[in-house]
Amino acid sequence: MNVEETIKTEKIIPLKQRSIIHLSLVENKINEVITNALKPYEVSLQQFNVLRILRGQKGKPANLSTLNERMVTKMSNTTRLVDKLITKGFVGRETCESNRRKVEITITNKGKAILLDMDNAMKNAEDMLLDKFTTEELNQLNKLLDKF
Repeated sequence: MNVEETIKTEKIIPLKQRSIIHLSLVENKINEVITNALKPYEVSLQQFNVLRILRGQKGKPANLSTLNERMVTKMSNTTRLVDKLITKGFVGRETCESNRRKVEITITNKGKAILLDMDNAMKNAEDMLLDKFTTEELNQLNKLLDKF
């Protein structure tokens, strides 16, 4: 992706500024591809992330703070995300018997099944986004990004 072509400028952009613009453009492209991959399931990237976190709990319930801590995109509206997933039948919510203020959230069988389909869609999106990179280049990219 050529930054100057994408933003339609002929002037030379200072390296640090160009780097930030480039990262932003790449982020936008990634979000666009992932959003399109999840569109058939009527699930946002954040909802997909919640489902993956819950699957990773291996049957143990999670509370809202656990979900918030593990989210890739930190946000304050985790309750609303969970509510939408409950409406779709992908997760369930129960009040903890030992502590009535604690809410426990689990993924349903329907949620697990749809998540398997979403996993395939996401793998295809990832393959499309990263098909021009070798394994060595991806390792190098991750090392560079770890510096953030």
